[in-house]
Amino acid sequence: MITPKLDKDFYPIQKALEDFEKAVSSCKESEKQDITIVATRNGGYNYVYTYTAFKDGVNDEFNYAIAERLVKSILWVCGGYKISINGSKFVYEKLKKAYSVGGERDFDRDFMSGVYEKEFEVEYLEKEALPEKKNASVKVGGFLKGCRIGFDAGGSDRKVSAVIDGEVVYSEEVVWHPKVTEDPAYHYNEILTAMKTAGSKMPRVDCIGVSSAGVFVDNKAMVASLFIKVDKKKHGDFIKNIYINVAKEMGNVPLEVANDGDVTALAGSIDLNDNQVLGIAMGTSEAVGYINANGGINGWLSELAFAPVDFNKNSMRDEWSGDVGVGCKYFSQDAVIKLAENGGFKFEEGLTPAQKLKVIQALMEKDDPLAIQIFTDIGIYLAYTLPFYARFYDMKHVLLLGRVMGGKGGNVVLETCKKVLASEYPDLKNLDISLPDEKNRRVGQSIAAASLPADVE
Repeated sequence: MITPKLDKDFYPIQKALEDFEKAVSSCKESEKQDITIVATRNGGYNYVYTYTAFKDGVNDEFNYAIAERLVKSILWVCGGYKISINGSKFVYEKLKKAYSVGGERDFDRDFMSGVYEKEFEVEYLEKEALPEKKNASVKVGGFLKGCRIGFDAGGSDRKVSAVIDGEVVYSEEVVWHPKVTEDPAYHYNEILTAMKTAGSKMPRVDCIGVSSAGVFVDNKAMVASLFIKVDKKKHGDFIKNIYINVAKEMGNVPLEVANDGDVTALAGSIDLNDNQVLGIAMGTSEAVGYINANGGINGWLSELAFAPVDFNKNSMRDEWSGDVGVGCKYFSQDAVIKLAENGGFKFEEGLTPAQKLKVIQALMEKDDPLAIQIFTDIGIYLAYTLPFYARFYDMKHVLLLGRVMGGKGGNVVLETCKKVLASEYPDLKNLDISLPDEKNRRVGQSIAAASLPADVE
């Protein structure tokens, strides 16, 4: 294994699974069993994952450690209000406890309950009761007619584009602070100001497309980390319908809101003119989306910011979810800051995370050795994580976007990832991993967002 120099304890989840699979394969047949995980979500859709594990009583703790990470991954990849387990009563019992109120995975339980407006549950299923996998595929975006506004609600910048018949006539980035602001009026006014600015650059506004962190159902914000500081009691009055209310004020124009990860993938699909695209935006957090072979989305959450990357139990903790080793600390500005501090770099007091990233990127432009190593290590992270993502996503292309991928650092991440992938996972060496041009790295999502609403007559 090629180890990140600034994070020598990194133990990729993919490597942990490979080690587990090797250990299980060396056992007698009588010491093995199949475990099946089913994640059930809205619309009767589900995701079914079966793998070979130790039989109960053989190596229970290793069995559970792997099962717990797989369940966590499947939930944040696919989503679900119910997890069903077959094959191991030991794993089932521990998962049921972990996903109970006050349990180790209470955050995940509460999050999924909020998304699907159902109480989250973990159940045991006998083999004969296991369902067939049922997938969804929904066409999204790619519409170009008319005068459109595309808005991308980033954690550090808000980006907006005015697009007329597919041509960008105006785009801007404005620094804002949504994740540290409690007043919902601030968020509303900032979003409305961006919309009005873009609208002023066109003869009319036919529709609005929005790319935003969080989970959206019928354009309503069911869960949105962007507004984390707003009192939960105010969500129903101010946050849930924030984009709907802005669209009303803009003339009650048609609106389409999508998760920023899916818009990342859509931007990639449009840029590449192809499907089977995994888009990864590395910014304030990690935003991921996927365009499948049919040119649609699967209806999955793809919130890989909370999916495991590192199996090391002493790895960096995510403040929001409370879990360790998850994607938001490996593919974001937090990763850059973490690695810089691991390398002994001291930031000035009072800098925001976005400002700290800019400091390291400025050093990178001067070919500073520590900065080069930081982006090299992120490339190593990515090279070991893509094979894990490939367990769930059928990928032909991976497109890397977001502020972390700007400038020379993005090129170092890309080159390192390709090199390590070719060495460690030759079966994926032909995976097309690329960066859009510099402008699209930063505002590509807002332009793709403009294509979300269906063409207006």
